[in-house]
Amino acid sequence: MVPKLYVGFDVRMPDAYMVAARSAVDKCSIPLQVEPLVLPHLRACRAYTRTTLNNGGVMWDEISDAPMSTQFAISRFLIPMLSGFKGQALFCDNDFLFRFDPAELFTEEAKKYAVMVVKHQYEPTDSLKMDGQLQTTYARKNWSSFIVWNCDHPANSWLTVDNVNKTTGRDLHRFCWLQDEEIGELHPEWNWLEGHSSAEINPKAVHYTRGTPDMPGHENTPYSEEWWQTLRSIT
Repeated sequence: MVPKLYVGFDVRMPDAYMVAARSAVDKCSIPLQVEPLVLPHLRACRAYTRTTLNNGGVMWDEISDAPMSTQFAISRFLIPMLSGFKGQALFCDNDFLFRFDPAELFTEEAKKYAVMVVKHQYEPTDSLKMDGQLQTTYARKNWSSFIVWNCDHPANSWLTVDNVNKTTGRDLHRFCWLQDEEIGELHPEWNWLEGHSSAEINPKAVHYTRGTPDMPGHENTPYSEEWWQTLRSIT
């Protein structure tokens, strides 16, 4: 079974999506099927039924009574269902740059857990995220921005369309359906937070949490030239 990479897609950031997807494929040593999480498509097939409001120009999730900084804030939790509850899958936000082979993540070790993530201790101090979106704080912040899914794991069978669509975002992002021992730990190099993670780490995947290099003020962030080279290779 060819492993899948699901990348969050937001219509406001098409270049970010293309860089995340292309860099993963370019670095991957095995066939990799890339799938964008596109909100209108998920709505059309009735996988995503949550009500999203426009609250003064901010996307607002009615179930969570909280802002959504991206269109894929919740849809990542549909991945086991979208994969038929079979095999391994990888998810990343769209603001990533892969620098090493993502095939390293599809291991027998990962099959011991329901998910594997970098267990950040992250408490943002800025009130706004990239693109002027509201910053929200919740338990296990940024754990869910990069997930190795074991879609076969019995615990992930809880992630039905009904459960995902009626559960608050803050509970989903803290992996409320899992026991602590069902959450494996990745090395921080796989979700290296620009502006937060140690500069001593050689990142395998860079996460531009404060803004991708095509955003004003972030043109010269670490590894930005690699980001631009990847984008130029596409366009």
